[in-house]
Amino acid sequence: MGLLGMIFLGLGLSFDTFAVSVSTGLIKNSIKFWQAVRIASVLAFFQALMPLLGWFGGSQIAEYISSIDHWIAFGLLSIIGTKMIFDSFKTEDDKKMNPFLFKVVVLMGLATSIDALIVGVSLAFIEINIYQSVVIIGIVTFLAAMIGMLLGKSANGKLGKRVEIIGGLILFGIGLKILIEHLA
Repeated sequence: MGLLGMIFLGLGLSFDTFAVSVSTGLIKNSIKFWQAVRIASVLAFFQALMPLLGWFGGSQIAEYISSIDHWIAFGLLSIIGTKMIFDSFKTEDDKKMNPFLFKVVVLMGLATSIDALIVGVSLAFIEINIYQSVVIIGIVTFLAAMIGMLLGKSANGKLGKRVEIIGGLILFGIGLKILIEHLA
């Protein structure tokens, strides 16, 4: 996977974070720059850490399933993408949360990066520089979170659903690309 592919992977993974960040901006529209940096840093940390953990786990079993690894990567990315699309149609109760509390930010970081753990497993089956990927995913997620909080101050509530749909489609597309490359 080349640099552009890694950037698109980072974009696909960061859409959950973006949606959460938009919500954060909506909830706390008085958010200050350094508060946003702190929140974005925590979200980016988890989004970058999880693929690395998944990659280490997936690398342990890669040699045993190398003949079907492209199908596994396609399946995992397709499932995650499809789940993101379906989740975008779910209604959320108006939650009273304080995104300035560290434990809330950590929980948001964990919740938005679980899919990145599974993506990390699928990355073990393709030739990729995992450390470069992790840095790119972290940077893209940080930027997505910062932009999301900024937009959340002025955006309407429907933006999050569209973003999750696009993120799901991108992850599905990356999975399809991996499958086509290995079958061609």
